[in-house]
Amino acid sequence: MALGSGHQTITTAAKFIPEIWSDEVVATYKKNLVAANLIKKMNFKGKKGDAVHIPKPGRGSANAKAANTQVTLNTDTATEVIVNIDQHWEFSILIEDIVAAQSLASMRQFYTDDAGYALARKVDSLLLELGRGTNGGDGTNSYTGAYSGADGTTAYTGTAGALTDAAIRRTIQRLDDADTPMDGRFLIVPPSTRNTLMAIARFTEQAFVGEAGNGNTIRSGEVGNVYGVPVFVSSNADAASDGDRICLLGHKDFAVLVEQMGVRTQTQYKQEYLGDLFTADTLFGVKELRDGSAIALAVPA
Repeated sequence: MALGSGHQTITTAAKFIPEIWSDEVVATYKKNLVAANLIKKMNFKGKKGDAVHIPKPGRGSANAKAANTQVTLNTDTATEVIVNIDQHWEFSILIEDIVAAQSLASMRQFYTDDAGYALARKVDSLLLELGRGTNGGDGTNSYTGAYSGADGTTAYTGTAGALTDAAIRRTIQRLDDADTPMDGRFLIVPPSTRNTLMAIARFTEQAFVGEAGNGNTIRSGEVGNVYGVPVFVSSNADAASDGDRICLLGHKDFAVLVEQMGVRTQTQYKQEYLGDLFTADTLFGVKELRDGSAIALAVPA
C-alpha cells in the first residue's frame, strides 16, 4: 500500500552525512596543499609504530678501469633518517540542533572547506619550517643557514632583501655545486615576493608565466617557471624571528612527509549538547632528508 508523499528521507532528516563530509574535506585538503605536493611522500597508512627509519646511503663514484686489474669497489656505510610520527592535528566543530534546523545547506560546505584548508595549512607550515635547518642551519627561527634574497650571497643575520634575479641564479648554483638533481626542483615564495616578481619584466615574460594550457599552472599554487624551476606561492612561507619571510629553493628529496593516517572525518551526536560533533584529523611526521638540497632566502614580509 502506497503511503503517498512526505516521506522522511536522507535529504530531510540528515544534515550531516559522514561520506559527504569526508569527500569534501579531503578534496579541499588536497587542493590547498603546496609544499606537501613537492617533496618526497611516504605512505605509512595502516601500519603500526611511531617512527620510520629511512636508509640514507652515500653517493658512489665512477673509477677508471686499468687493464689486468680488479675493478675498484665502492664502499659505503649507510646512515639513516628517523622520522617520528608525532604530528596529530584536528579540526572540530559542534553544531547544535537549532543551528542545523535553521541554517542553509551551504553551511556544511563552508565547514568542510574550512577543515580541509586548516589541516592542509598545518602540514605545509611544518614542512616549510624545515627550511630553518637547511644549508647547515641550526633549525631555529633565526635561519642561520639562510641568505639575503637581495643577492643570494650575503648570510642572513636579520637583514632581508627583496628577491632578485641574481639571488635566484646564485641559489641555483649552490644546488648545482651540491650535485642536486635538476629534475624535481621547486621555488616556494610568499605573496610579498610574488608581488616583487610581478614588477620585474623578465619574470612576466612568456618564459616565466608560461602559455595557457602548457601545464605550468595546473598544480596548486604554481605561478610560473624560472630557469627551469617551477615557482609556487604559499602564504605559509615560514617567517623568521624578526618577521621577515622565507623563500625556499630546493629539491623534492630535501624533506619527507610520512602519512600514517590521512584526513579522517567523524561525526557523533552529543545528546548532552543537543548537537552534532564533527571532527577531521590527520596523523603524520615530517623530517629533513638531505641538508644541501634546499636553500632559504630571506625576504621582507
